[in-house]
Amino acid sequence: MDLISRAAATLRGPRASLQNPAVPISSDAIVTMIGGAPGTFTGRPVTEKSALGQSAVWQAVNLISGTCAGLPLHAYSKKGSSRQPLSSGRAAALLDNPHPDLTPYELWELVYGSLCLHGNAYLMKLHNQAGALAELWWINPNRVKAGRADDGTKMYVLDGNTDPRAIRSDKTILHIPGFGYDGTVGCSPIRMARQAIALGMAAEEFGGTFFGNGSLATGMLQTEQRLDQAEATRLKALWKMGAHEGLDGAHDIRVVGSGATYTQLTIAPADAQFLETREFQITDIARWYGIPPHMLMQTEKSTSWGTGIETQNRGFITYTLDRYLVRVEQRMTKTIRPEPVYAKYTRAGLLRGDTAARGAFYRELFHLGSISPNEIRALEDWDPIEGGDAYYVPLNLGPLGAEPAPDPEPEPPAPDPAADPDDEETVPA
Repeated sequence: MDLISRAAATLRGPRASLQNPAVPISSDAIVTMIGGAPGTFTGRPVTEKSALGQSAVWQAVNLISGTCAGLPLHAYSKKGSSRQPLSSGRAAALLDNPHPDLTPYELWELVYGSLCLHGNAYLMKLHNQAGALAELWWINPNRVKAGRADDGTKMYVLDGNTDPRAIRSDKTILHIPGFGYDGTVGCSPIRMARQAIALGMAAEEFGGTFFGNGSLATGMLQTEQRLDQAEATRLKALWKMGAHEGLDGAHDIRVVGSGATYTQLTIAPADAQFLETREFQITDIARWYGIPPHMLMQTEKSTSWGTGIETQNRGFITYTLDRYLVRVEQRMTKTIRPEPVYAKYTRAGLLRGDTAARGAFYRELFHLGSISPNEIRALEDWDPIEGGDAYYVPLNLGPLGAEPAPDPEPEPPAPDPAADPDDEETVPA
C-alpha cells in the first residue's frame, strides 16, 4: 500500500466516525495528514510555522493575539436585571488563573495565535477532585483531528494518544473554532492565504538572491571563438574572481580578456516592480486579517497621525478584534455553565493608550448615572475614596414626556425686624 492509500485508510479506518461521508477527502487534506503542506503557484510550501517568517504575518498575528490576550476577562453573575462582577467562586477562579504555570496573558495569547494561524484553538479541560473545572491546558492544533459522530456529537482524536478512542468534546476538550463552512472546524487563515504568503516568500527570496549575486552581475558572456568546457570554466572563474559577488561587488567594473562581451539576461528590479510587489504583499496580508495597513508599518501612502488613523484604529477594534473576543466570551460562558454566570471582556482596556478618549468615555457614563467615581477609579487601578459609591445625574434633566412643573407661588414678604409688634398705633374713638 502506497503512502497516499495509507493516509486515506487512516482517515476512513478507525476514525471513520469522525468523518462526514458527504464531504470528500481533498488532496490538501491528504497532504496535511502526511505532514506536508498544500501547493502554491510559486512552488513554495506554506505552513502555519513557515508563514511566521513573513514580517507582515508575524506582525498581524502578534497584534491580534497580544491585544486580545491583554484585555481583562471576568466572570459576572446574572440574576434578573442585576449583573455583578464576581471576585470569588469557581468561575472567577478559573478565569483569573486558568493555568498553573502560564499566566492568563500567555495562555490566551496562545489561544488567539492558534485562531489566527490555524483557525481553531483547543484546550484540555482538567477537573479537580470535586469534579469542578479547574485548569485549561493549550493543545497544539496540529495534534487534533475534529469531526462529528453519527449522532452529531462533536468528537476529537489527539495524535500521540495511547488510547485510540475518540474524546467527547463536553468532557475533556474545549474547542474554539474560527470562521468555517461546516459548523465543526474553522478554516485556517494561513492555508486560505497561502498563495499570497508564498508570493511574499518568493519575492523575498528573489531579493536575497539578487543582492547576493551582486545585483547586476547575472548575464551571459560571449566570445568570438569556440570554447571547450575547461576554457569556459576558466573564463567564468575569471569573471567571478575578486570581489565580484555580494554587496561589496555590486556595480563594480568587470574586465575580461579573450574578446568576451557581457549581455545582461535578467530584467532590472524596477522593471519587474520588485519593490511594489513587496509593498503590495503587506497590504494583501493586512486585507486577509482585517488590519489597517498602517498597523503593519505600511505608512508610505498614508499619514502616521491624524483623525483618519484614529478612525481606522476604532474600526480595527470594532470590526476585527471584536470577532475574536466574542468567540472566546461565548465559548467560555458555555464552559462555566450551568452556573448562572457569564464571561465578559472589559473592552475599556483598549482605550488605555488614548487618555482623551478614555476621559470622554468615563465622563459620558458618569453624566448618565451609569458609573460612580469609585468604579472609574477601580478601572484605573486607583484606591476608592469616601463617598465615591454614589451615582449622580444632572439636575436639569427630567423624564421624557413629563409635564413641566408649575411656577412656584411667590412667597409673602418677610416682616420688618425693626418694627415693634407691641408698638401699636392708637386710633381715637
